[in-house]
Amino acid sequence: MPDVGSAENAPETFRRAVEALREPLLTRPEITVAEIPAPQRLAPHTAASSAAVEVRGDEVAWGRLVLLYDPENTRDWPGPFRVVCQVNSELESEIATDPLLGPVAWSWLTDALEAQGATHHTLSGTVTRATTEGFGTKADEGASTEVELRASWTPETEDLTGHVNAWLALLASASGLPPLDVADISRQRSRP
Repeated sequence: MPDVGSAENAPETFRRAVEALREPLLTRPEITVAEIPAPQRLAPHTAASSAAVEVRGDEVAWGRLVLLYDPENTRDWPGPFRVVCQVNSELESEIATDPLLGPVAWSWLTDALEAQGATHHTLSGTVTRATTEGFGTKADEGASTEVELRASWTPETEDLTGHVNAWLALLASASGLPPLDVADISRQRSRP
């Protein structure tokens, strides 16, 4: 469901890569993927998707994935493709203060890339935690903490299905969703 405006007149290689954004193999009922406008100045050809994770009626995480393609290799990244992702997720206050939050959040991405067979190189990024506290008329809203992971990497293959699925798996991990092959017993316990 990407913005395919730049894909229509793009080389066949890029059009095939955009198909991975349209039809990810890793689908979960909690994650909704939607089309968003792609940034136009980062590369000659771009496509983008966004996703939101909803658990029990609350949006607990969201993210963006941008696919950049420069067949002439005029950009500063090593290869024709570059994948850029962002994931934001709410955190419980106990987790937010853990000094290992950054390395653990980064491992969600590296583990997802490995599990999905998304071979890549030149991986870089940041993990940021932000705490918001309300004051005055917002004092009763309490504090909330969010983690944000931003990353980019160069795929080693033109088939980007594994990379898109790794982004969706990253969203699931950041949301605290159980793996697809594990039953969520907390939902079963809450039933009357």
